[in-house]
Amino acid sequence: MLLLRRGLALLLSSPPASPPRAPLALAEPHRLLLLRPPKPLAPAPATARRVASMAAPAPGNREAFRAAVANTLERRLFYVPSFKIYGGVAGLYDYGPPGCAVKANVLAFWRQHFVLEEGMLEVDCPCVTPEVVLKASGHVEKFTDLMVKDEKTGNCYRADHLLKDFCKDKLERDNTLTPEKTEEYNKILAILDDLSAEQLGAKIKEYGIVAPDTKNPLSDPYPFNLMFQTSIGPSGLSPGYMRPETAQGIFVNFKDLYYYNGNKLPFAAAQIGQAFRNEISPRQGLLRVREFTLAEIEHFVDPEDKSHPKFGDVSDLEFLMFPREQQLTGRSATRLKLGDAVSEGTVNNETLGYFIGRVYLFLTQLGIDKDRLRFRQHLPNEMAHYAADCWDAEIECSYGWIECVGIADRSAYDLRAHSDKSGVPLEAHEKFAEPREVEKLIITPSKKELGLAFKGNQKMVLEALEAMTETEALDMKSALESKGEVEFKVCTLGKDVTIKKGMVSINMEKKKEHQRKFTPSVIEPSFGIGRIIYCLFEHCFYQRPGKSDDEQLNVFGFPPLVAPIKCTVFPLVKIEKFDVVAKKISKALTAAGISHIIDITGTSIGKRYARTDEIGVPLAITVDSTTSVTVRDRDSKDQIRVDVDEVASVVKEVTDGQSTWADIMWRYPAHTASSADEEEAGS
Repeated sequence: MLLLRRGLALLLSSPPASPPRAPLALAEPHRLLLLRPPKPLAPAPATARRVASMAAPAPGNREAFRAAVANTLERRLFYVPSFKIYGGVAGLYDYGPPGCAVKANVLAFWRQHFVLEEGMLEVDCPCVTPEVVLKASGHVEKFTDLMVKDEKTGNCYRADHLLKDFCKDKLERDNTLTPEKTEEYNKILAILDDLSAEQLGAKIKEYGIVAPDTKNPLSDPYPFNLMFQTSIGPSGLSPGYMRPETAQGIFVNFKDLYYYNGNKLPFAAAQIGQAFRNEISPRQGLLRVREFTLAEIEHFVDPEDKSHPKFGDVSDLEFLMFPREQQLTGRSATRLKLGDAVSEGTVNNETLGYFIGRVYLFLTQLGIDKDRLRFRQHLPNEMAHYAADCWDAEIECSYGWIECVGIADRSAYDLRAHSDKSGVPLEAHEKFAEPREVEKLIITPSKKELGLAFKGNQKMVLEALEAMTETEALDMKSALESKGEVEFKVCTLGKDVTIKKGMVSINMEKKKEHQRKFTPSVIEPSFGIGRIIYCLFEHCFYQRPGKSDDEQLNVFGFPPLVAPIKCTVFPLVKIEKFDVVAKKISKALTAAGISHIIDITGTSIGKRYARTDEIGVPLAITVDSTTSVTVRDRDSKDQIRVDVDEVASVVKEVTDGQSTWADIMWRYPAHTASSADEEEAGS
């Protein structure tokens, strides 16, 4: 009878069906997808109502939705501009109490999902990094963006952002564009990362792009290093930088970590910490800031065996993927099965594919909408010459598709660079049961000859020669022996150079070996935590009607996993016997490790519900008797009645993910809210 009564109550409480969810409209490569505010969908019985469809509306709707989200986030103190009373500083933000809680929950789940489940070695390294480390990694020389200045005021802008904004604005708003101009602007967006300073400057002048704030003319683009420089110690003789990423601390500790792991591969090291980039023109809130939290993994693997024993756990996952061939031919992202993408060579290897799958599961379990998440492969002009393959997890929000996680096979570049600079071999070894005769390719560039020929570019040419594959090296050897010289492309220079016979020695040598020494490759998933959190805010935000016709109530539909507070406790009216019960429940919730707040203000219960819905609290306990209480679900607004002694365990079941709200509703009697209970008004 209880089941029949509960099922009937669910059917009667279900609201009228909303229009079906609109299909996702995928943007063309590098085009901005316009969004509209989400509408609540009609729920299936006993399920939470989550964010509704996102189509491609007019820019005004997208901006209105973004403004509603930003206003709620700042008003409820999720995050605010740093140093606000002094006017703030661009690109710096403070997380308030609910923002800190969301961030802590995201990082706790990251540790559980990656560090614990994968048996990773977690480290914590300093933010201040000596210059020599970042010289070896290439950051001192190459970690730059091209900048232009307002010639009258001196205000600075990123040159590529100005050109990108100009092209996007034309494509989105100019209805008079010819097909030729449309193709031209799309092509610029596709190759933007590959444009030199001279090419960027020429386009800025050709299109008449001026300073956005003053309309003044702009300088020619020039490189600006994004690292914050400092000195270590009072003498000023030891230069350093605030780290632009956490990875280098892991690389320089490889030798000790390898020993700690029993001299075995593969293994992974992980680190969560602050990173710093002196952005030229910070914008878009948490999406482009000067200090931010990174969570990075360096998975060290034998370059000759990049299989993964757990790849089968993720091989059947199917999600939006955007291979480079589809980008270059103007097609959209499509759903691909991960196992097929690896077996067909779209994804370079199983280990890279495994981490792509694990990243997908991490983001979707946090609450990211799987229909607005895609994995985009780097184009050839985006990839470093040493990288085997790179993919970005991009999340769609009101600003378009935002790169939130990078998953790269960085080959052995990083460990080799630090080995060369420090003189300490960062190698692994494989012992053979019996000695083996092996034929080894030995590439020996002549630093003297390369220096005479290429002067300041010697290092880049030398690195490119050492990074050659066996096939490339043997082809070069053959050409040098027959012709005496060969044209060789150096990606970091962006051009071909002439290599002559005396500049490099390439030989195959036979020798017996008892063990194989090698520099491990590294697969690196790198997570921008602030970007993920902002996209999560947008994906979980929706509005529903309030008491009056023109009133809209804001709701953050966070999954319990990341909700800043798991439940609230409300005495229905302010009387002592209800306060005693509320304190008893609070004590039980604390003992169960459940974050909660007690609201004993005299405002109506509807206003208290609305106030906590707005910060994403999934469950609300209302004390309206001394023996049992009601528990209300945020999204469906359904309520059940639970004994006081059981309520903490019920809340823990839901917030720990052991049971869903639907499961709980079948076990406890429904509570029908009075009109006063459900009176909702903004706080």
